[in-house]
Amino acid sequence: MMKQKKSVVVIGSGFGGLTTAIKLLNKGFQVTVLEKNEQIGGRASVLEKNGFKFDMGPTVITVPEIFRSLFEESGKNLDNYVELLPVYPFYRIYFDDKSKFDYGTPEDNIRQIKELEPEDLNGYRRMLKDIEPIYKKGYLELATKPFLTVFSMLKIAPLLFKLKGYLTNYQFVSRYVQNNKLRQVFSFHPLLIGGNPFSVPSIYSLIQYIEKEYGIWYPRGGTGRLVKSMGQLIEELGGEIKLNSEVVNLEITDKRVTGVMIKSGEVLHPDFVVSNADVATTYTKLIDKRWRKKNSNKRYEKAKYSMSLFLIYFGTKKKYPEMKHHTIILGPRYKGLLEDIFKKKILADDFSSYLHVPSLTDPEMAPKGHEAFYILVPVPNLDADINWKEMGAKLKTKVLNFLDEFYLEGLLENLVVDEIFTPNDFATRYQSYKGTGFSLEPTMRQSAYFRPHNRSEDITNLYISGAGTHPGAGLPGVVASGEITANLIDEDAHA
Repeated sequence: MMKQKKSVVVIGSGFGGLTTAIKLLNKGFQVTVLEKNEQIGGRASVLEKNGFKFDMGPTVITVPEIFRSLFEESGKNLDNYVELLPVYPFYRIYFDDKSKFDYGTPEDNIRQIKELEPEDLNGYRRMLKDIEPIYKKGYLELATKPFLTVFSMLKIAPLLFKLKGYLTNYQFVSRYVQNNKLRQVFSFHPLLIGGNPFSVPSIYSLIQYIEKEYGIWYPRGGTGRLVKSMGQLIEELGGEIKLNSEVVNLEITDKRVTGVMIKSGEVLHPDFVVSNADVATTYTKLIDKRWRKKNSNKRYEKAKYSMSLFLIYFGTKKKYPEMKHHTIILGPRYKGLLEDIFKKKILADDFSSYLHVPSLTDPEMAPKGHEAFYILVPVPNLDADINWKEMGAKLKTKVLNFLDEFYLEGLLENLVVDEIFTPNDFATRYQSYKGTGFSLEPTMRQSAYFRPHNRSEDITNLYISGAGTHPGAGLPGVVASGEITANLIDEDAHA
């Protein structure tokens, strides 16, 4: 008689959940993915409006190999599903005085450093050299290893000290370059994963090296096309995806999930459960507190969280060929603004932003002769006392007026579509705890062993993938979490 496959329910279909599902299907499990919303992708949802397509979340693909290998191990070729296009420069960075830096390969960076601050050239070269072992250890060796015991953390403590892990990312960069503009250029990267450069450890400088090694890529049709391809692969491998299937409770018996209750009233009884939903929401909203000794409400109330985001998705009937695909627009303050966002939890008068213009690379994201944009402004999470129903409209006007005046001439008179997304929307659409954009902040005390574990410490058949667990946010991080989670389930199923 044929042995029955072990069953797994994956709650949520962000990149971490989709990766977990694909990995488990390849290991011979029966997999069902439950997605609360009307489309898969989690934060990587797609907004379509008046012929425009907007990726609502992630827009930067840094390690295409992780997706290639995912398809290859499934017996498929990624190129038959989605086309990845190189983006260059990686980012154009505008400073408050409207001068700019086109961040890209070390060679191009060196050429611009020569013009801006020649005395920082040797420091930049030394920094890249010193980041290489951080990248090799932090990403290549440790990112796909679970940190489930104190011993696993103690083993790497001497290494972290040797690699200057006790420094913040900004302190690390400041050891090598003295120019304030260059310090901003080479330290902003932790913001891409929800971390304050002035508080996250220097190990996150490895993001610079990842970009150096792999470049920046864009899937033709948007990040949503990549998500759709992963969903297609899951179904081809025999997995099932259920949309509009919000999980409202996990039934626990003797520290095991015995039932996954969907809002419709349906209850599934899998052997293993993976939550790719927000980790704090998973524990505090789906599981009765009597089963949560380690992952108590208090743990998540006391934790430090990433900032949230205010986004405007907008389209114009005018083209802007002089813009770049990825643009960072820095405000007049750097450290002070980040303190307002992360520590003081106030909405400052000034702001910095990230402007995404995908139609420059891929015209199909907008109607012919039109341009598609989104602008992202880091803002405090819902710990802040901000009425977003009122403030959303005001901030939209402020940001669009700013763009019209300084970067996108004629924007307001050529605007044909716009829609905003606030911290309130993160909380309702994605059930993000405190409306954060990236879950827990990746501080030293909330990394590796100190981050919520991929295998639950409280529930024996519950596992976590996604931004809130190890190794953290960002596409390489959440995909790695999916791999870790799938491996742990496979180990436990055969123990």
